[in-house]
Amino acid sequence: MTEPSTTRTGTDPAPTPAPARRRPVVAALMLGMGLAAIDGTIVSTAVPQIVGDLGGLSVFSWLFSGYLLAVTVTLPVYGKLSDTFGRKPVLVAGVVLFLVGSLLCAAAWDMASLIAFRVVQGLGGGALQGTVQTIAADLYPLKERPKIQAKLSSVWAASAVAGPAAGGLLAGYADWRWIFLINLPVGLVALWLICRYLVEPGRAGVHAGAGARKTEPRARVRIDWAGALCVFATGALLLTALVQGGVAWPWLSAPSLGLLGGAAVLGAVTVLVERRAADPIIPGWVWRRRTIAAVNLALGALGLLMVAPTVFLPTYAQSVLGLGPIAAGFVLSVMTLSWPVSAALSNRVYTRIGFRLTAILGMSGALLVLLAFPLLPFPGEPWQPALLMLLLGAALGLFQLPLVVGVQSTVPYEERGTTTASVLFCRQVGQSVGAAVFGAVANGVLAARLGGDGDLDALARSLDSPESLPPATTDTLRRAVDAAVDYVYLGAAGAAALALLALLTLAPRRFPVLGEGTGRED
Repeated sequence: MTEPSTTRTGTDPAPTPAPARRRPVVAALMLGMGLAAIDGTIVSTAVPQIVGDLGGLSVFSWLFSGYLLAVTVTLPVYGKLSDTFGRKPVLVAGVVLFLVGSLLCAAAWDMASLIAFRVVQGLGGGALQGTVQTIAADLYPLKERPKIQAKLSSVWAASAVAGPAAGGLLAGYADWRWIFLINLPVGLVALWLICRYLVEPGRAGVHAGAGARKTEPRARVRIDWAGALCVFATGALLLTALVQGGVAWPWLSAPSLGLLGGAAVLGAVTVLVERRAADPIIPGWVWRRRTIAAVNLALGALGLLMVAPTVFLPTYAQSVLGLGPIAAGFVLSVMTLSWPVSAALSNRVYTRIGFRLTAILGMSGALLVLLAFPLLPFPGEPWQPALLMLLLGAALGLFQLPLVVGVQSTVPYEERGTTTASVLFCRQVGQSVGAAVFGAVANGVLAARLGGDGDLDALARSLDSPESLPPATTDTLRRAVDAAVDYVYLGAAGAAALALLALLTLAPRRFPVLGEGTGRED
């Protein structure tokens, strides 16, 4: 049975294009998302070759931190720009910037230049991630959006598996510079498809179908450059503190405290600037509307808990189970296989019980899986964590996609970019917070178990060659790593509980979906 599909007044002004015209656009979106998705995994496997060629071992982590920083802090800016000027120009600019950054990375002459050019790549990557997700929602009506979201999820899944292999092959048999040059043909094809086929119906002169109306000429807009700069600076200080704290310097050192204090001051300034802006980069309604606020907090918690499987599980698989890098990657990759399948099937659930209940069901399952991980025997068999990751992927696919589709469906075309960007921004910040918090937890457990200062990375490297250590020492170290990862998964379970709390207390029982004639809302 279905219910009326509108609990808010108004309709989405952007009719969806015909399927035949959508196909090349969808292909372009998948290529664009593929550029962003494969970037981190393909670079990681080539780090030894890059460092061997350019040097800079002490700062190579900024190859990833700089990119992540640029992507995260630009998401809100690009979201607002796509609502103001349209998706197409923002996406085109993002692809061009990403390709320019890739070309510059391939021409880098030392580690400092490579890090700087990775930041340029990240500036384009922010436009890719946010705008692709927004256009995906524009292309499909509510009942069909799981199709495109499942395709985009499959891109991330394929990238998680193919990225390390491709990076290793290119670095080992060609040259590490090819991991950046390979982006050029893919990006140029995506760029051609976007320019040739993407038409934004929300900005057309006349809207076809029922409720058609002529789009009013848009008044000249004033970009909130002060707000954009404040958002960028606040995010840069906060993420730098989270990414480098406990790594480049101690948490209670002057650099960490200075960065966190500066981020707090700039955050307050940002709030004041945005409250006075006529058209702010981060509008107040993003947090005043219960649905959007609840989804932002829930997906921020998702970013937090995802650190456990993506960062700590490979270390567990290699150090505790004794697997090689490829086998350890397979233990993690099963999650990326079940996630898109679950996401693709989630519409059969949320069309019956609603967005909120579907997400609660998915996160409840994820909570049980995360709590089960510390119960695994020591040392255990590889199939045991692999099975849990398979179940975790299925649960999170049931959680994330209904929330993304649901929240995008509560806003009209001209607010969808800002809404989508806020969701992605919160998830990215959650990942940064999770990496910092869980890294401190793991090192604290190691310090308590072994005495002295705990360093999970150093301990994992020492276990790469267990034959060089006495058997008793190897067993002690493995048990310490096992305990550290167990506590991280308990922390991830706490993050899952926070996501459930946000949905249960903040999210409305029914998402206020704009009328699209698609059946039941949440």
